[in-house]
Amino acid sequence: MQVIQIPAWLAGTNAWILTTSDDVCVIVDAPPEPERIGSVLADRGLSVGAVLLTHGHVDHMGGSEVLASSTGASVYVHPDDDFLTLNPVSQLEAIFGMRPPGEYATPEKMNDLFDGQVLEVAGMSLEVRHTPGHTPGHCCFYVEAFETLLSGDQLFAGSVGRTDFPYGSHDLLMRSMRNKVLTLPDSTRVLPGHGPETTVGRERLHNPFLV
Repeated sequence: MQVIQIPAWLAGTNAWILTTSDDVCVIVDAPPEPERIGSVLADRGLSVGAVLLTHGHVDHMGGSEVLASSTGASVYVHPDDDFLTLNPVSQLEAIFGMRPPGEYATPEKMNDLFDGQVLEVAGMSLEVRHTPGHTPGHCCFYVEAFETLLSGDQLFAGSVGRTDFPYGSHDLLMRSMRNKVLTLPDSTRVLPGHGPETTVGRERLHNPFLV
């Protein structure tokens, strides 16, 4: 599996491009700089099988409408985050007190994710793990064949997701961590929503929120 990391926008949010072929990929998270992702797709001649959103915060979904309309790809997000995904401009105004320049439209059609769902796309099987806490609908995606977890804002190298936003819950995030993340092998590669990649084992030993 080939993995391409594209940190983008004001928050340095990672878009991850995953592919096992020469012509089709899956994108996990779509920051509001879709042109950066589109440039990589064009350079490598990749079409998009699906855009998977770990959650509805605007730094992870703001570019999804442009990607969907330009590539024809389906967008997937958990419905418990509809209150976020459907209102990106309200999020921006709450964060910045204004709407920054740019397009932040919600895709016309979004497909629901649910816990335990397995998505077959780009030659991969991605298992949906619903991990509420950072947001109610937050999900991680586990690619068992390649021992890789796309962790969004659940787990980072040396940290965990914030829970001080509305509807966040630290207790719920840690329960999700115990039940859906720390059950994975220590060798599992973790591709987070921000910052560098890590492994489950490294975080189990050294992450101050987990030790």
